[in-house]
Amino acid sequence: MEVNFLFMSIVVFGVLFLTLASGIWVGISLFIVGFVGMSLFSFLPAGNNMASSVWATVGNWEYVALPLFIFMGEILFRSGISERLFKSLVPWLYRLPSGLLLMNIVSCTLFAAVSGSSAATTATVGRITLTEFDKLGYDRKLAMGSLAGAGTLGFLIPPSLIMIVYAILAQVSIGKMFIAGILPGLLLAGVYTAYILLMGWYNPDIAPRMEASYTWKDRFWGLRNLLPVLLLIILVLGSIYAGFASPTEAAAIGVFGATLFAVLNRSLSWGAFLDALTGAVKTNAMIMLIVLGAGYLSRVMGFLGIPAAITDFIVNLNLSPYVLMAMLGLFYIVLGCLLDGFSIVVMSLPIALPMVTASGFDPIWFGIYLILMVELSQITPPVGFNLFVIQGLTGEPILNIARYALPFFFLMLFTTAIITIFPQIALFLPQLMIGN
Repeated sequence: MEVNFLFMSIVVFGVLFLTLASGIWVGISLFIVGFVGMSLFSFLPAGNNMASSVWATVGNWEYVALPLFIFMGEILFRSGISERLFKSLVPWLYRLPSGLLLMNIVSCTLFAAVSGSSAATTATVGRITLTEFDKLGYDRKLAMGSLAGAGTLGFLIPPSLIMIVYAILAQVSIGKMFIAGILPGLLLAGVYTAYILLMGWYNPDIAPRMEASYTWKDRFWGLRNLLPVLLLIILVLGSIYAGFASPTEAAAIGVFGATLFAVLNRSLSWGAFLDALTGAVKTNAMIMLIVLGAGYLSRVMGFLGIPAAITDFIVNLNLSPYVLMAMLGLFYIVLGCLLDGFSIVVMSLPIALPMVTASGFDPIWFGIYLILMVELSQITPPVGFNLFVIQGLTGEPILNIARYALPFFFLMLFTTAIITIFPQIALFLPQLMIGN
């Protein structure tokens, strides 16, 4: 029986590796692996199970929040929000030891709270900051590295697209997942900020002093540019946490608010609106294809008993919880070099979540841990999306950008270790929510 199980696992994971290595779309690869596995090792009809799995997934109402949040981010991406953030923050940051390099961290933190996407956060902020940094003679390595690292906050700070997928698959509250990401997100932003300030203090040449000067009136008057973003954050997240709206309803509110913000600022033409709509459709189609394929593969693996067998094997090793998380961390770092974030979550969750919960970890906390691991994949070659976004903005070789982002890779690992040792950082706010 053990030999049969070993053979079955080798075949399933072997086919998965071959399909991914061949360049087939990840979603299609997952369907192929599931179909082959069920056809070879089960008497159940593979095609019928595929159809019922797809129908069960698309029939989940909570997935409607995905295209809405994507659409909201697309509208904001085309509404000139990055220029407004830059103008409002310059008077507050220009005299710090690292000058405006903190603009990447602060702007990404704010935009992450309304976009839900790491790549969109990186592109939106980078369009304006990298150009300005070049004009001011700032250190390009730290400018690009900090943008790559800070852009990952789009996954951790709610509303996060990947949090929605995780919450649905792990069967936990989307609202609690959202609120669980706030303190870890702010902690990671704080760690980035401390590093950049320390670098600026140690080497002032990385950020030449600006000749301009601003009064306190200029500082406070400039904050008016932040009001639309702050109002949107309050509308979306506040409506969820106050219990006035479900995540899907809050996403619809966000689309309306973002559209109104763009129209009032006369920054959304009909062409830009259609581009935003097209971009949202393409992104959602890509994500849902992966989710549908992973749902089918998860069902097949469940029928074959692979997740349960692997979970029993790991649990019987009697590893300490921290050793288990360290092993999972190494696994996710390797996986992050090969796959995008959504693929990592939906492919690994059926195996990883039972092991983690059996070791006594909270599934909400594990969601934050897993998202931090996914963030690492955004800045590791060869498939780090943030690296490609920055390459598109600067023309810099991808390996150079990866090297510039390396300090932020280690800062992210450091933050993950803190959250693992002190899980209440992620669990404190969700435990305050009504109905906990």
